[in-house]
Amino acid sequence: MAGTLADALQRVLRLADPPLLTVAGRTDAGVHARGQVCHLDVDEDAVAALPGRSSRTPPAALVERLAGVLPADIVVRAAGAAPPGFDARFSATGRRYAYRLSDTAHRPDPLRRRDVVWHRKGLDVAAMQAAAAPLLGEHDFVAFCRPRPGASTVRTLTRLQPRREAGRTGLVVLDVEADAFCHHQVRALVGALLAVGTGQQRPEWPAQVLAARRRDGAVQVAPAHGLTLEEVRYPPEAEVATQAARARRAREPVDG
Repeated sequence: MAGTLADALQRVLRLADPPLLTVAGRTDAGVHARGQVCHLDVDEDAVAALPGRSSRTPPAALVERLAGVLPADIVVRAAGAAPPGFDARFSATGRRYAYRLSDTAHRPDPLRRRDVVWHRKGLDVAAMQAAAAPLLGEHDFVAFCRPRPGASTVRTLTRLQPRREAGRTGLVVLDVEADAFCHHQVRALVGALLAVGTGQQRPEWPAQVLAARRRDGAVQVAPAHGLTLEEVRYPPEAEVATQAARARRAREPVDG
């Protein structure tokens, strides 16, 4: 996504090189994002020079021009000047994902085949909810991550809620929210809860894996296409620079 958007921005803004984009969340191949946020440094004159309707502000003109050159699976909904010190990644205070599953005997709605995973076995959502509760809070999630050398795997999980979506037969949604996530963390958590939902593991097992602080081969990483980044949250504008500095200190690799 970032490369395609950078190329489109280079073309629309008539830049010599593609701009460097910073995104709020780096997703695995196949994962969707409809709440993604990114920032780039660009000369204001390049945006102000965009042709557009007389009633359009420069940011609105940028959105309009990008709509004409981006592929159909990438949509820029809004643009604007960022406050001083803003960083799309490090200024964020929370990220919300949803993982969607269908546990019906038949395949899910064909119109949802790209963002709903078909799980052939029926799921015990109540057992999954019981397994999810002890995982909330601040923990070292190394057992559910692919850690980067020197980087922290401590995260604060504020929501992990499996539920059946009202009015949608067979659709199970797992709402997941944290201050930030490690690589593969959401999909590994979903995989652990699926093992509980199918009766392969007891509800206390995911908490035992977490406490062991090592990868368990029984935890299967759930398929990528069921996962969607839904929302990225930020503090008030006056606090974005402070939040970015705090997050960098907590999560950047340590030398040595």
